Amino acid sequence: MAPRKMRLDNASNIYPAALTKRYASIFRMSVSLSEAVNLNILQQALNTTIERIPLFAYTLRNGAFWWYLRKLDKTPTLSKYTPNQDKRGFKFHGGFLFKVSAEDNRIVLDVFHALADGRGGETFLLTLTAEYLRMRYQLKDIAYNDVVLNPFDRSHSKETDDCFAYFAGKKGALEKNELAYHIPGKKIHFAELNRERIVLDGAQTKKVCAEYKCTVTELLTAAMVSALQQVYVHDRRKNKKTGLKVSVPVDLRALFPGKTLRNFSSYVNLGVNVNNGSFSFEEILSQVIAQKKYMAQPIELEKKVAANVALENNFAVSMIPLALKRPIIDLICRIKGDRFCSQTLSNLGYIKLPEAISPYVEEMDFILGRQRGTSGAAAAVGINGKIFLNFTRNIYESDFESYFCEQLHELGISPLSLPERHLRELQTA
Repeated sequence: MAPRKMRLDNASNIYPAALTKRYASIFRMSVSLSEAVNLNILQQALNTTIERIPLFAYTLRNGAFWWYLRKLDKTPTLSKYTPNQDKRGFKFHGGFLFKVSAEDNRIVLDVFHALADGRGGETFLLTLTAEYLRMRYQLKDIAYNDVVLNPFDRSHSKETDDCFAYFAGKKGALEKNELAYHIPGKKIHFAELNRERIVLDGAQTKKVCAEYKCTVTELLTAAMVSALQQVYVHDRRKNKKTGLKVSVPVDLRALFPGKTLRNFSSYVNLGVNVNNGSFSFEEILSQVIAQKKYMAQPIELEKKVAANVALENNFAVSMIPLALKRPIIDLICRIKGDRFCSQTLSNLGYIKLPEAISPYVEEMDFILGRQRGTSGAAAAVGINGKIFLNFTRNIYESDFESYFCEQLHELGISPLSLPERHLRELQTA
């Protein structure tokens, strides 16, 4: 049985600390089905899914010294679909930290990051989708897996574990980072978010990766660094920072003990410093591969995470009242966070759906919300032989995305779907 209360895990404390009326760290995931969504059946599927994954039945509360999650004794209801994530609030209908909505043939999930990370979000969405399809089409013999859970199984305590407890008592060391270049631009209204969606052929992309002996994440990261370099070259401001860095989240479940659906990830900042001149794409990719290989080693990640856990567990820090602790945590995040990266790339990887539901699922999207310290971010997910890549930004200018598309074109990757503006630019290049 899920506990009534749970203190936020180490990675989650920054999200309520950074909350403002104009900013909340919310990400969106969606699946597009072959037919329009039946709302009545979706509500029934949601009722079942929340019983299977009780983590999503918690709300956020302020304690004397830390934030905590408290279980709600009610069932969530479907919300009205909105084009953008609601960044002015994070508690949805009834105080839940997520909401499910639908638009035509899409099931949409918005999640406040303090509740779960991308792995937890995709598990909830795909379990919900599978249950909806099972009920609507009377499907049988669904081969459930670790991201499409059997709704009739009992929830496991490991799914709500604070896996950062594994690092308690381990020797840590804070990493050293250089200040990163930030893309300039005119900010759009805080309630808006510009989005560029690019669909890639999975086989074509993996073929290019094989030629360069790299992963999809490494290739996309290098292409983003290359695009940053082009923006930097055309930026006429003086005294610009010269570090071009892409922050890439790392799922710690693959490296350390843990089956939680809560937050359990770290990050690595990958890129180049152009203080002494520009790099070719091959040189950028070579550095990205080498940096990721070194920084994503368990021993390196353990030191970084253990240092953060030790700081949180420090007795003096723990005794600071929450009212004073919140601005301190927010300040530390501003000093140690986005100042060291230019962009973010979060890749959920390729998802293999159970054969029984695969014919009904056409597309999937993963979208990061408005960034506070940088101009934007990118999120990717692969499904049904395609890679769906979504760029979001809080500025009007789209030069970065245009340079990224040009780099893909030079690599021999022709997007299956691309915003019309970028298509015109590629055709005239």
